[in-house]
Amino acid sequence: MQDKPDFKQIILETDRLILKELNPEIIYNLFTFFNDEEIKNYMGLRSENELELERMRFEQGNATFNISFKTFLLIDKATGTVVGRTGFHNWYAHHFRAEIGYTITDENFLQKGYMTEANKAVVEYGFEHMDLNRIEAFIAAYNTPSLKILLRLGFKKEGTLRQHYFVNNKIEDSDCYGLLKKEYYAR
Repeated sequence: MQDKPDFKQIILETDRLILKELNPEIIYNLFTFFNDEEIKNYMGLRSENELELERMRFEQGNATFNISFKTFLLIDKATGTVVGRTGFHNWYAHHFRAEIGYTITDENFLQKGYMTEANKAVVEYGFEHMDLNRIEAFIAAYNTPSLKILLRLGFKKEGTLRQHYFVNNKIEDSDCYGLLKKEYYAR
């Protein structure tokens, strides 16, 4: 039996969180060398459905030659619990830009500033270590919590993409927000 690989991953730290990187290589190793229960525990997945969704993404290819991802598991320092994810789920390295996406998966951690705290560290990492010039976000107009996070980080609304996103069995518009490296450092 082959030994399980050690993950060479980036770890970011904030006051209350440890952010552990997930990238295509780590996902490959998880689904190749670890059993389902180990994968669920590592990624903080709470159900078989969440595991199967991650497995489908892996099997169908979650990166291509020009689009990749670098996301982070949000781990509460006090409990060691995975409470969410944030990061760049669409990273166009050759265009120096990425789309940020984030979610809290444990409702006990909602509306307590964890996502703003985590995203501040991730945005800074993107500009300083991934050579990003632009970070963009697409949100529904009614997603007030997400809007507040983006505005706190300095994102600016750039427009609305009509019928851009399929969610809850319907196609919705997305408001586009962007943050440029020079704007981030000017703050």
